[in-house]
Amino acid sequence: MRLSADFHFLAEEHRVLVGRLGRVQQRCSDLLASQAAEIERLRGEVMRLRAHVITRDTALAYAREDLAALRAAIPGLPRRLALARRVEALMQRVQELMRERRALRAAAGSTAAVPLMRATALADLREKAVLCIGRDESGAHVARRMVEMAGGQFLHHTADEADDHAALEASLVAADLVICQSGCVGHNAYWRVQDHCRRTGKQCVLVEQPRALEVLRQRAAERG
Repeated sequence: MRLSADFHFLAEEHRVLVGRLGRVQQRCSDLLASQAAEIERLRGEVMRLRAHVITRDTALAYAREDLAALRAAIPGLPRRLALARRVEALMQRVQELMRERRALRAAAGSTAAVPLMRATALADLREKAVLCIGRDESGAHVARRMVEMAGGQFLHHTADEADDHAALEASLVAADLVICQSGCVGHNAYWRVQDHCRRTGKQCVLVEQPRALEVLRQRAAERG
C-alpha cells in the first residue's frame, strides 16, 4: 500500500509539473509571437523612414540645383543677400539709437526744445555770454541783435563736423547760455553740446526749426 501511495503522489506531482510546463510554454509562445509582430512593425517603420529620407534627399538635390541655376542667372546674388541682411541689421540699430535719443531728450528736461522766440527770455542776459550754435547765418545774425540789445555778449559757432572739437568745447566753456539750432548742426556736435550742458548744468535751449528765427527777426525789426 505504501508503494501505491507513493506512486499516486508522484503521478499527481508529475501532472502538476506538466501543467505548469504547458503554461510556461504557452507564455513563451505568446512572447515570441509578440516580439515577431514588433519586429515586423519596426521593419515597416524602417522602410517608411528610408523612403522619407530618399524623398528628402531628392528634394534637397533639386533645391540645390535650382539654387545653383539662380546664382548663375543672377550674378552677385550671395553678396546682395549679405548686403540685405546687413541693411536689416543696420535698420534695427538705427531704430535702437532713435529710441535712445528720444529717451535721452525726454530725460533732459533742462534742455527741452523751445521756440527760439523764447530763448532770450529764459534768463537775464545782461553781461552774460550767449553761444549760438548752428550753420544758419541769418538766424545767428538775428540772435546777435537780440542778445546785444539785452546787454549780453554774443558768441557763434557753426559746429560743422569738420570743425575743431576743441574750439567747440572752448566756446561752450566760455558761454553762460547755449542756444543750439538742432536742425543745423552735425550729429557729433549735437551730442557734444548735450553732454557738456548735462555735465556742467549749463542752461541749453534747443531750437528744432531754424525758421523760428524769423520770429526774432520780426521782433528785432519792430524794436529797431
